[in-house]
Amino acid sequence: MEALNTDEMAAYGRVGHLTVASVFSATEMDAAIADADAWADHEVAAMDAADRAWYVEGEVDGRPVLRKLDNPVYLRPAFRALARNADLLARVEQIIGPDPQVLFSQLFFKSPGGGGPKPVHQDNFYFGPNDIEGMVTAWIALDDADEENGCLYYADGSNQDPIIPHTAPAGEPFNLLVPDHLMVDYEMTAAPVPRGGVSFHHGNTLHQSSDNQSDRWRRACAIHYANGKTELVQPALSYDPTVIVTF
Repeated sequence: MEALNTDEMAAYGRVGHLTVASVFSATEMDAAIADADAWADHEVAAMDAADRAWYVEGEVDGRPVLRKLDNPVYLRPAFRALARNADLLARVEQIIGPDPQVLFSQLFFKSPGGGGPKPVHQDNFYFGPNDIEGMVTAWIALDDADEENGCLYYADGSNQDPIIPHTAPAGEPFNLLVPDHLMVDYEMTAAPVPRGGVSFHHGNTLHQSSDNQSDRWRRACAIHYANGKTELVQPALSYDPTVIVTF
């Protein structure tokens, strides 16, 4: 199994994120994208007008495109296979400790020529864990992610700072974000991730993604792992404990 070396672990602790290339093969990414497309088509067909207004983000080649889908690791075997990958889990355990479990996961589509941005936030504000070191997000790039098509941006070192109060824009109660006036002391740095690579980030690390200004997709799967002792004691949103995936 592949593991993080001493320098990689030190970098993660210092800046709060780490990108590892080539964790997954092109074949694995092709299979994940095919499953994501089939799942999205099924979900769009079943949505009412209110759900479409929240989840659908334009069209590509005449097909509605979803902004995201929740819990792919729980609901889709193809994504559960990614989450239980031995090399990925080995690195996750190095970062957060033993008995990793998936508390929540998300599939982001970010379509060509218009996939929208995600404002600055901290995952630990959303989850409210009893141990801020007990969680890590593994962000898997199903496509190459770069500055043009909407890669992640991080505030280096913000993992060492406290959790900042978040607010929600009017009409978007689930889109919690850090207000602009609390970001004046932070600089956001782009973190491109090659297809099949993984960006690991600490739950306190401030991060965001830009919009997709390219003619390419920027699909990604975010898997939120916790160690076996971590619990969500003060979550900002409701999370269903029945969808937790253990290994």
